[in-house]
Amino acid sequence: MIFTPLEIEQTLRMFQQQNLDVRTITMGINLLGCADSDMRRIAARVYDRICTVAERLVPVGEEIEARLGVPIINKRISVTPISLVTAGADGPVSEVAMAMERAAQTVGVNFIGGFSALVHSGMTRSDERMIRAIPGVLAQTEKVCASANVATSRSGINMDAVALMAFITKEAAIKTRDRYGFGASRLVVFANAPEDNPFMAGAFHGTGQADVVVHVGVSGPGVVHATVRDYPDADLSELAEHIKRTAFKITRLGQLVLDQAADMLRVERGIVDLSLAPTPAVGDSVARILEEMGLEMAGAPGSTAALALLNNAVKKGGLMASSRVGGLSGSFLPVSEDEAMARAAEAGALTIEKLEAMTAICSVGLDMIPVPGDTSVETLAGIMADEMAIGVMNHKTTATRLIPVPGGVAGQWVEFGGLLGRAPIMSVNSFSCAGFIGRGGMIPPPVTSFRN
Repeated sequence: MIFTPLEIEQTLRMFQQQNLDVRTITMGINLLGCADSDMRRIAARVYDRICTVAERLVPVGEEIEARLGVPIINKRISVTPISLVTAGADGPVSEVAMAMERAAQTVGVNFIGGFSALVHSGMTRSDERMIRAIPGVLAQTEKVCASANVATSRSGINMDAVALMAFITKEAAIKTRDRYGFGASRLVVFANAPEDNPFMAGAFHGTGQADVVVHVGVSGPGVVHATVRDYPDADLSELAEHIKRTAFKITRLGQLVLDQAADMLRVERGIVDLSLAPTPAVGDSVARILEEMGLEMAGAPGSTAALALLNNAVKKGGLMASSRVGGLSGSFLPVSEDEAMARAAEAGALTIEKLEAMTAICSVGLDMIPVPGDTSVETLAGIMADEMAIGVMNHKTTATRLIPVPGGVAGQWVEFGGLLGRAPIMSVNSFSCAGFIGRGGMIPPPVTSFRN
């Protein structure tokens, strides 16, 4: 891949002035070979395999940073869903989670994802055992991330799994009440979860992937914001073209990093995820892009349309710059991780209901949203079910990362720290959906699921 002097100059300016970074290099590792009838042996094998395969991940990432002058914020690992690896074993599955934590500490990565279960069509004994272990695991670890896929456009929505995950989410928050329910920030509930997602907390290594792969997630909200600011008089079609060109440049950088990482690690190339992932830093916000387009504040009427323009342009530009785009690839709307989103939530411009509408467009869903600690499990399940329905009916990935803050009330600010940022606790609809959630069963898939 050859960059012209002008492209190099533009890219350097993006780093120095516009918060451009490679958000993550994520190594996906197949752990199916670690299966055994004894949980302790599985844990030992998981630790050994991760430490052996990912031994050079962090040094290689640092070498690429130095060689290219590219900030790589996180180095991460995703593994085969642990409910599959432990399906034939007896004993506490938390032993495997602790082995994952120790391995992550040993190789020096920021997070490890894959304490996960795929329960969109039903739940095995292994699935349920692993899911019920999640609150304790998240309370005892710092790097392990958990997820469950509870719905697909092919199978519909497993409402029994939704109800269970709502309970687990609340328990994870309660067990980490000393940190505003921080444990729930490492737990994602998915519809149509991708197998190649490099972003946490929902990453896992799908069974259709190669034995070991490396993925790259790029991020450039600040760069896109600067592009929109540079064309204040452009109409929306012209603006979309400018954003496409910017996304092309950002994704080319991601492809370069992916190629070098795969060659240096001697593993398979995975995907480039071209998501716009904000951080709490001022100038690195997706909400600011929407405001620069002409909205007084994110959440104002027109927000969903503006987000549609943004996502469409980013994807079109990125697709042309990478040999293989995947993961989530779009715009993230995490309330606590985006300073302008948090500000809009405080002002009342942004409600959970408006965010839900915008998730029909964005690439994730209801992300990093603190809610009152007394929110019932049934209400959490209802919010999750609504989000799953958007994903299922629109054949797209959606998810929830809700944080019921123990003792927290609407309007109170909570501080999670680091990239997780801070946000006001958002109010939820007070009317009950307990009767609906209590019915259980499956919500059937849409008629468009029958494609064979």
